[in-house]
Amino acid sequence: MVKKILKIENLKTYFYTWAGIVKAVDGVNIDVNEGETLGLVGESGSGKSVTALSIIRIVPSPGKIVEGKIIYKGENLVEKKEKTLQDIRGKEIAYIFQDPATSLNPVFTIANQLVEVILRHQKISKKEALEKAIELFRLVEIPDPEIKIWNYPHQLSGGMKQRMAIARALASQPNLLIADEPTTNLDVTIQAQILELMKNLKKKLGMSMILITHDMGVVADTADRITVLYAGRVCETADTKTIFYNPKHPYTQALLTAVPSLALKTEKLNVIPGSIPNLIKPPKGCRFHPRCEYAQQICTKKIPELTEIEPGHKVACLRATEINLKSPLGGSNN
Repeated sequence: MVKKILKIENLKTYFYTWAGIVKAVDGVNIDVNEGETLGLVGESGSGKSVTALSIIRIVPSPGKIVEGKIIYKGENLVEKKEKTLQDIRGKEIAYIFQDPATSLNPVFTIANQLVEVILRHQKISKKEALEKAIELFRLVEIPDPEIKIWNYPHQLSGGMKQRMAIARALASQPNLLIADEPTTNLDVTIQAQILELMKNLKKKLGMSMILITHDMGVVADTADRITVLYAGRVCETADTKTIFYNPKHPYTQALLTAVPSLALKTEKLNVIPGSIPNLIKPPKGCRFHPRCEYAQQICTKKIPELTEIEPGHKVACLRATEINLKSPLGGSNN
């Protein structure tokens, strides 16, 4: 039986701004199983990062979790006090931020910053912590770790900074790793290396992972399952093969046709018309309907519920069983 390490139920995280209430995450339901990688996909502004920040309760002001449950190992993190959360962050659940350069202190060496993280969660000496830090550098395949660890952040390349960020996240061998756009601002070759490294480390350490990205290509060979978010809500969730070859939601299909790939059977890339809606006053009914070519009158009035249409495959679309969506990779709903 598959065991869940994380279960998010009806999560709502709003931002109370002078312009109004931004419903950044509005009723999200997500499961993460032990040992799996869940890809969290969607355009910028879809609620991916806010969902991730909500998990470890570090949503920036004026954001606030207003409803829902975040069940980690059977306990609701929403109800936990800050002191308890401080013990969970880094040790149980680790986070890799989008830009590692902004999360590194430029005036301290990498050794200082890694050792500090290790000592925060483990009762060992500074010497032992330093040895562990060097071993972490070896784990993430940084060459000459005994030398590189004494560098300052500005002395490392973008790829090396990302490897260092991964090493820091793995310092206490977490059960769940959240990687928020881990390949942003890296060239294609380095992106592939980082993704392969993370895939190998997840397997080697036996941890679960949430991989956040706007690029379907990134999750294609990395994620076991994919959850597609749009405007703060879940559109579709299924195993990776099903999402790529048998999408049921028009937004999922649109994301797939917008991916540049030699495998695509289309002559040109499609562009999704319009943009993510204003989440202070989101569209009524299905939030994707203003951009959806399959939308009908009912889509403008009724909110679609996330419904399981086949084992492990859930979709929030009122017309999911009516329309024939063709995957650009071949295959269709029929």
